[in-house]
Amino acid sequence: MSESMQGLQRTNKCTEVSAKNIDEKVTVMGWVQKRRDLGGVIFIDLRDKTGLLQIVFDASTIGDEGFAKAEKLRSEFVIAVEGIIETRSDETINPNLKTGEIEVRAHSLRILSEAETPPFQIEEDSNVKEELRLKYRYLDLRRPDIQRNMIMRHKVAKITRDFLSNEDFLEIETPMLTKSTPEGARDYLVPSRVHPGNFYALPQSPQIFKQLLMLSGYDRYFQIVKCFRDEDLRADRQPEFTQIDMELSFVDQEKVIEINERLMQKLFKEVLDVDIEIPMERLTYKQAMDRFGSDKPDLRFGIELVDLSEIVKDCDFKVFSGTVANGGSVRGINAETLGNLPRRQIDALGELAKTYGAKGMAWIVINEDGTYKSAITKFLSDEVVENMVKAMNGKPGDLLLFCADKNDVVYSTLGNLRLEIGKRLNLLDDKVFKFAWVTEFPLLEWNEEHKRYTAMHHPFTMPMEEDLQYLESDPGRVRAIAYDMVLNGCELGGGSIRIHQRDIQEKMFEALGFSKEDAYDRFGFLLNAFKYGVPPHGGLAYGLDRIVMLMTGSPSIRDVIAFPKVKDASCPMTEAPGTVDEKQLDELGIKIDIIE
Repeated sequence: MSESMQGLQRTNKCTEVSAKNIDEKVTVMGWVQKRRDLGGVIFIDLRDKTGLLQIVFDASTIGDEGFAKAEKLRSEFVIAVEGIIETRSDETINPNLKTGEIEVRAHSLRILSEAETPPFQIEEDSNVKEELRLKYRYLDLRRPDIQRNMIMRHKVAKITRDFLSNEDFLEIETPMLTKSTPEGARDYLVPSRVHPGNFYALPQSPQIFKQLLMLSGYDRYFQIVKCFRDEDLRADRQPEFTQIDMELSFVDQEKVIEINERLMQKLFKEVLDVDIEIPMERLTYKQAMDRFGSDKPDLRFGIELVDLSEIVKDCDFKVFSGTVANGGSVRGINAETLGNLPRRQIDALGELAKTYGAKGMAWIVINEDGTYKSAITKFLSDEVVENMVKAMNGKPGDLLLFCADKNDVVYSTLGNLRLEIGKRLNLLDDKVFKFAWVTEFPLLEWNEEHKRYTAMHHPFTMPMEEDLQYLESDPGRVRAIAYDMVLNGCELGGGSIRIHQRDIQEKMFEALGFSKEDAYDRFGFLLNAFKYGVPPHGGLAYGLDRIVMLMTGSPSIRDVIAFPKVKDASCPMTEAPGTVDEKQLDELGIKIDIIE
């Protein structure tokens, strides 16, 4: 039967005591991690969020009644123990435990809560299936490694708040119930009871509101805020996620970058004791794509793309020469030292290439004697082959991989094959942190489905001044004053200098295919606000979940979010989303028509 803790106050957490506290009386509370009965003496490991502490129960000190109570203890019972700190005997010292030199000899015990046998053991680095762990997330959250993740998340948020506050930023909250402005990912919609047939949208970001705050004269704003996107999930995505959001007035790109480099430097030093060099490396979007096939390149290793189009444009192999003639490119990567891969594994890389849109993948193995093994060399002259190998710095024992297609397919295919090769060669060390900025993104990208341009970032991004002249005549040529911070192949944060002139903002909406009426219907309150004096401004938003995921070396952001969703955006623990009562739907004027 459970007891109360009336009259008891916890004096210390489990790892707050050490050999300096020998002979002191303490009261500790927590969960039973493990119980060992040695006949006449019972040892338990007591666990709280700080770690483990060994408790000793001996009838001579706790009495027969207390000892009988200790015999009932099982894993995950919640207990309170009063006792005296003692030194462990030499043979029982545990050097792997923070409290491994001491133990508490119990003088009294209260069982505050009994527990059934949990569906899995509460232990670090559990190999229990994630579906089961998330169904019982409240138990999974007891695991020391997950608790360390949550503690680190708190530290990252606190240091960020302190840093930005010291930089004269104001933390200001923006609305959760906003107007739907479909452009990009899908909105989560919330029906309005008092406005039948109308809906709020949960914010994908506070973008418009933070720009309005700049117009309102608040100069520097930040917010650590929940955002929502109804999109397909991946390891680094969730339907609800947390942004570190900021906006600054009277700044250019350089100032935004400078402040954020110092923020990252401070975070990594104070949280991980890792020194981040600033200024960080910078790549234009074009450089990133040409060299790494990605706008979020992983710079922990080389293996860069090589453009072979000039070498093969006149060759007899029509797959290569025809691709170049049709405006595509032929590029390759050197999977150094992997020339000994079995043919079936090379074929598997070819199948992987197809998943990224490629029709296939060509390859050349450079044998140890300098000869070549390949299905394509017979279609190429010796001179072309030698020039290709030389351009790729090929050496005996290397595997050269090629893709010929439209540029976007080539980049996607080789960029992802590059990451796969990096994994195979064990080049992805999660203790190494390689930051970079990617700049000069295209302002717009062509959407084949809708036959119009869409904003690569969002519709409020300022074009580069020298490209403004092309906004109406050649929109695809225009570059943006946009910048993404990338880390180890992940986009950590992205931002831009915003449009602050109403005429340019209207031209931007025209380039996106909006009529003037449509633009004012969706964004009229912003365009009208622009009539009243707008400072030049810009900002940036980070994914807090991604930052902590990378800092902890976790494979998924689900491991750094207290109560995450799974891949279908559902919660196994609460079984959300769920049905609601007909009465609620009637009040909202909603009728459900399920499409089979």
